[in-house]
Amino acid sequence: MKRVAILISGGGSNMVRLVQDMQSGDHPARPVLVASNDPAAAGLAKAAALGVPTAAVDHRAYRGDRAAFEAALLEPLLDARPDILCLAGFMRILTPGFINRFDSRMINIHPSLLPKYPGLHTHARAITAGDAEAGATVHEVTTELDSGPILGQIRVPIKAGDTPDRLAARVLEREHRLYPLILRRFAAGIRDRVDL
Repeated sequence: MKRVAILISGGGSNMVRLVQDMQSGDHPARPVLVASNDPAAAGLAKAAALGVPTAAVDHRAYRGDRAAFEAALLEPLLDARPDILCLAGFMRILTPGFINRFDSRMINIHPSLLPKYPGLHTHARAITAGDAEAGATVHEVTTELDSGPILGQIRVPIKAGDTPDRLAARVLEREHRLYPLILRRFAAGIRDRVDL
């Protein structure tokens, strides 16, 4: 049984779907920690309500010292002994030293069809470019931002008159289907790409 820790920064809707999936049936993994860089992140209360231990390390207390922030974040993480680390709306860029510690064991969900639109404002960028579709990608995390091997993608049509917020809401709905599926496969040792 793989042990999974999840890092969040906000409401944690993807985290909730991951935890619920792990808590149902014959899943090859179970959640052991949800941690955040923001003690006020709404997702922490949701995780606690689901019976998952939580931790918070406020990144603002380490302004300008990313290494010290990551060292503090590593304490509860290493105590939880995760086999897999999932980023689910975690809005901090991690250093190569942190990423390499979880080499080939860290996955992330990103709201674009990578390699298109790494980084922020993905929905606005897709609309401005006149793309016919947007989507989300689950990928392995490497030291290069949003560029690790792709494990799965889901596509969402861009409709006439879409705003970034409207498109984001439709993509998020589909993320809730994609991420649990990919984590289930990843925990079982399956890394072939899936396109939904």
